[in-house]
Amino acid sequence: MSVHDPAAGPQDCAPLPGTSSHQLDEMWRRQLVWWHVLFAVLVATTVVVMLAEDKAHLPWQLACTAGIAAAYAVWGRRGLGEQQSRAALTYVTVAWVLMVALMALDGTGTAWILTFGLFPQTWASLPRNRAAAAVVLAVVGIGLARLWQGPRTGDELVGIAISTAIMLVLSLTLGLFIDRIIREADTRARTIDELRRTQDELAAVERAQGVAAERERISREIHDTLAQGFTSVVTLTRATQSALERGDLDVVRERLGVIEQTAAENLAEARLIVAETTPGHLQSRTLAEALQRLVDAVADGSGMTGRLVVDGVPEVLPANSEVVLLRSAQESLANVRRHSGARSFEVRLRYAEGEAVSLEVTDDGVGFDSAGDRTGYGLDGATARAAEVGGRFEVDSAPGRGSRVRVEVPR
Repeated sequence: MSVHDPAAGPQDCAPLPGTSSHQLDEMWRRQLVWWHVLFAVLVATTVVVMLAEDKAHLPWQLACTAGIAAAYAVWGRRGLGEQQSRAALTYVTVAWVLMVALMALDGTGTAWILTFGLFPQTWASLPRNRAAAAVVLAVVGIGLARLWQGPRTGDELVGIAISTAIMLVLSLTLGLFIDRIIREADTRARTIDELRRTQDELAAVERAQGVAAERERISREIHDTLAQGFTSVVTLTRATQSALERGDLDVVRERLGVIEQTAAENLAEARLIVAETTPGHLQSRTLAEALQRLVDAVADGSGMTGRLVVDGVPEVLPANSEVVLLRSAQESLANVRRHSGARSFEVRLRYAEGEAVSLEVTDDGVGFDSAGDRTGYGLDGATARAAEVGGRFEVDSAPGRGSRVRVEVPR
């Protein structure tokens, strides 16, 4: 009936507060007072019955009973629940020796009352194997004490043997059964604690993964917005310097206006990234409107001809899906502007009924080998971003025939 497995380590025998094992131990400690009360009642009842019967060996019987009570007060209460193994072993040994002596002195069987306390105490104080051995020795000792009391007939000897065997079987069966229940409760408590520790570890891992994913998301946001905006500012600044060297003030003024607008948009994007909101192009406008503004900005800043085509009936998508489409368009157009040498480009947003929503960006530039030269943080980030919402990102290009970028997101 021990709460702890005797094979457990020191750390296991001192469970942390708040755990299921600690709660089980606390429940056991709260029950100890009732074990004390029950045994006190059994001792008192035994004494009263002995006094009422006025036996010949009454003083010795009372002395043995008092000895058992004193042993419980000194060692027994400290040994219950295997709290102190040495005290438990001492109490069980002293108590059963006195009990066997008491049974040898008692001819009427009054001392049997105390066994209702000693058997449970044995199982509650000692580990299972030791408790079983103690019970076997105690029952055999009681049987021998009954035989020592006087001459017996054959029937009486058979009766003593049968009653001793029954006592032994019942005490072992009941004790082992209760011990198994307690051990299963302890195992469940430890399993619950282990599950909680595992959940805490998984939560910590998930938090770490969340932090890493958030860092990756922010770096993609910076790459797709601030980095591209700064690239535009650098390109426009160089074009402005060339126009200034030629003395073309009208172009200079136009480029300065575009630079100012791009810088203002970058500032707004930076504020939105810090605030962890949706992209600035989607604030207070639909996806199609945000794409049209992006197309116009790229066309004005690069000199290319660009257009937006919307197929189907536009519908509101989840915010994450719209962000994926817009960021993919930003990344694709940034690559078109920097690397393609194209004269025109097209952005096509398709809402096909019953199908995924798709976005295509095509250009008539120099193209590249998409099968063997598909590298870069932007393309990798776009692929990962589409996968996060269950979508797909594809690049189709070849040298001399332009490029086509396609991204799909589920409805």
